[in-house]
Amino acid sequence: MRKQIKMETERKERALLLGVDLHDGEDFERSMQELGSLAEACNMVPVGQIVQNLPKIHQALYMGKGKLLEVKEYLETEEVDVLIFGRSLTPTQLRNLQNLLDCPILDRTTLILEIFAVRAKTREAKLQVESARLQYVLPRLTGMHKALSRQGGGSGLANKGAGEKKLELDRRRIEKRMSELRKELARIEAERETQRKRRQGSRIPRVALVGYTNAGKSTLMNQMLDKYTRDASKRVLEKDMLFATLDTTVRRISTGPGEEFLLSDTVGFIHQLPADLVKAFRSTLEEAKEADLLLHVLDYSDESYRKQREVTEETLRDLGAGDIPVICVYNKADRCMDAEQLPVVRGDRIYMSAKTGAGIPELVKLIQEKTAGRYGIVKGEKRWR
Repeated sequence: MRKQIKMETERKERALLLGVDLHDGEDFERSMQELGSLAEACNMVPVGQIVQNLPKIHQALYMGKGKLLEVKEYLETEEVDVLIFGRSLTPTQLRNLQNLLDCPILDRTTLILEIFAVRAKTREAKLQVESARLQYVLPRLTGMHKALSRQGGGSGLANKGAGEKKLELDRRRIEKRMSELRKELARIEAERETQRKRRQGSRIPRVALVGYTNAGKSTLMNQMLDKYTRDASKRVLEKDMLFATLDTTVRRISTGPGEEFLLSDTVGFIHQLPADLVKAFRSTLEEAKEADLLLHVLDYSDESYRKQREVTEETLRDLGAGDIPVICVYNKADRCMDAEQLPVVRGDRIYMSAKTGAGIPELVKLIQEKTAGRYGIVKGEKRWR
């Protein structure tokens, strides 16, 4: 009896992935693979996928009604706990789909928000994620009621029955909580700004790690810490998973007398990263915007690295960090190049392996070349030359 209870507790939710291929230049197959990885990161098991080719998204149902009837037939014969749609659903689409399919529904945005909610560790990250989730949930509350029930009351929502009175109570609670979050985040942002100004006054170059999620930013930071600080307590979380790092960490890297820089590890980007999430994490991402130099880390072994580079560059431009000098770090190059030939340095690009440490000294040299002599005093203030 106890074994049966344990097995039931450990059972993962079975997810059916649904997508629409618009043939608009996007790598649809890669997008669906990424959706499956997001589901796995949310402790779900993708059991299949149903896709449809359309010239545009169905305004009311996301997919055509005939295809959704196929989904309904699938649900009658297969064990599925939740449906996951490959793009963000409008409140109308979500409500109509819920009525038609009568199954818990998540979209890509909700999935990412759930992962962030689980991975957030610091108080600031938790508040930022909760704020983004509530902003997304509020206009979709009616259609999300069953999906919210499966979450067991996440984001401050109680697990209660449906009904108009209940929905209105939820709306009021969410609006009140959002107001509280805005005040708390404003206070934390003011504290972060004070810390940032203090670091600016130190005249130590600021270098920020940016890039697609799971490109190896945290691994790179830990390699530098191991080599130049030898202080294990300074290491950051390092796991082979999507969005392992949500909290910005700043570490001082000293490579020799008078040779040091501040290195910050930031949250990874992803295609179609929810706008509310970017907005919620804006104060955290200011570390990238205020940096003197960006290390754009790419997974060179991933065949989609060019697209991932475009996503990161677009996100940086949206943050106002598009004009900051960049060193492109093509990480995991040992998986597709002769490891004995690494590292390879070509101008502002370096092909290396953060995991093995091949290229760390050469990368530091590039950083020093980019930052050496770049600070000057102008009317008593620090300025880029």
